[in-house]
Amino acid sequence: MTTKRRLITDSYRVVKRERRGGKRERSPTPPPTPEPRQEDLQKLKQFDLDWRFGPCTGISRLQRWERAQLHGLSPPQEIKELLLQRYHLLYWPLFITQNTHCLCLHAYQKLLKWDLKWD
Repeated sequence: MTTKRRLITDSYRVVKRERRGGKRERSPTPPPTPEPRQEDLQKLKQFDLDWRFGPCTGISRLQRWERAQLHGLSPPQEIKELLLQRYHLLYWPLFITQNTHCLCLHAYQKLLKWDLKWD
């Protein structure tokens, strides 16, 4: 009869050695801080999902914000500022490419006036 092969750890007990410095306590890593752009997108998503300001299908966020303001629903002013900032950042390169360098400032001022009178 042949003997069954066993592992060496079956015969000798495994002894774990302690570290020289003792046990170290690991501090939990803090959650990563969201980027400002991600925070802004999260705020806009919350605005989109909030039904207190009316339905959001078929109109832009800025139109929805202005409609809610018109009906006295007091939407957050921060949302309008985010939308206007995003709007200006999106369309500013178009004015640079379509207008000469002399007319750029004039065109940008027109954009600001038009944006405040959103129809």
